[in-house]
Amino acid sequence: MTKLIKRLIPERFIRSISTRLTFFMLLALSVSSLLAGTFLTIIYVTDLKTTWDLGPVKIILIALGISYVSSGIFSIVLNKNILKPLNELTRATKEIASGNFNIKVDNVLNPFNRSSELGTLVDGFNNMAGELKSTEMFRNDFIHNFSHEFKTPIISIRGFARQLYQGNLTPEQEREFARIIMDESEQLANMSSNVLLLTKLENQEIVTDKTQFSLDEQLRNCLILFEEQWTEKKLNLDLDLEEITIYQNAEILAHVWKNLISNAIKFSKPNGFLIIKCKRTVDHIHISITDTGAGMAEETMSQIFDKFYQGDTSHATPGNGLGLPLTKRIVEMVGGKIYVKSTFGKGSTFTVHLPLQ
Repeated sequence: MTKLIKRLIPERFIRSISTRLTFFMLLALSVSSLLAGTFLTIIYVTDLKTTWDLGPVKIILIALGISYVSSGIFSIVLNKNILKPLNELTRATKEIASGNFNIKVDNVLNPFNRSSELGTLVDGFNNMAGELKSTEMFRNDFIHNFSHEFKTPIISIRGFARQLYQGNLTPEQEREFARIIMDESEQLANMSSNVLLLTKLENQEIVTDKTQFSLDEQLRNCLILFEEQWTEKKLNLDLDLEEITIYQNAEILAHVWKNLISNAIKFSKPNGFLIIKCKRTVDHIHISITDTGAGMAEETMSQIFDKFYQGDTSHATPGNGLGLPLTKRIVEMVGGKIYVKSTFGKGSTFTVHLPLQ
C-alpha cells in the first residue's frame, strides 16, 4: 500500500506539503502564544528515519528560535512602554488618594510616539494633579483668610462688650463702644452674606430668574441707597445714564452696582467727584463708575479681584476683600467683562461691559 502511494504521489510533492504545513502550524502556534502571553511549544517527533527527511524539523527549530526571540523582544517592549507607565500611574493615583497633590508622572512612555493614547493619559493625570493642588492651596488660603477676617471683628466686639459690661464709662464712651460693636457686627454679617453668595455663584454656571428691567433706573436706585454716605462726604455727582432696557437677573446684577458705588464713595476724598456713566455701544453696554480718591498702585490693581485681598493693608478702611471678587464673578456669569483703570493719587475707574441682548 505504501509503495502504491509513493508511485501515485511524488515524494517531492509530499515533502513540500509537509514542510509548509509544519511551518504554518508552528507560526500560528507562536503568534497565538505571543497574544496569549504564554510561550509554550509542544514538539511531537515520529520516527525520523521512516519519514522523508529532516527538513521539517530544521524549519521547526528555526521557527522556535524566532518565536522565543520575538517573545523576548515583545516582553521587553511591553514592559518598558506600557506596563512600567501603568504601574507608575497606579502608584501616583495612590499618592493622590492619600492627599499628596505634589505627585507628577514623567512622560517617558512611548519614545516613538509621545502623542499616543498612553501619553495623553499621563498628561491628563498631571493636569488633574496640578488642578487638585491649586484647589487645595486655594482652600487652605480661603480658610486662613476667612478665619483671620472673621476673628478680627469678633475680638473687637468681645473687647468693647466687656468694657460696657464692667461699667464705669461716660455716656459718650458707651455710645462710642456701642457704635463700634454695631459696625463690627454689620461687617461680620456682610462678610458672611458675601461668602455664601460667592460660594453659590461659583457653583452656578447658568443665570436664572431673568426679567426685563431698566438698567439706568437700577443704577439710580443703587446710588440712592448710599445717599447718607455721599452726602456726608459732600461728593459731587455726575450722572450720564442712557435709557437702556436689558433682560438679566436684576437681583444679582444689583450687587455689582452696590459694590462698585460703595467702594467709589468709600475711597473718595471729601468734596470729590463720583461719576457714573451708562451707554450703549455697537456691540455692548458700557457702564463706568469713577471716583477721585487715592487711586491704586500697579501691584494693587493686579490683585484687586483676588479673594480677601485688600489694598489697604492697615485695614483702616472697612472691608473684607470679597466685594470685588463677587462683582467679577457676577459680571462673568452674565457674559460680561470688568476692567479697572487707576492713577495713583488721582482716582480709579471700574468699567463693566455687558452683552447686548
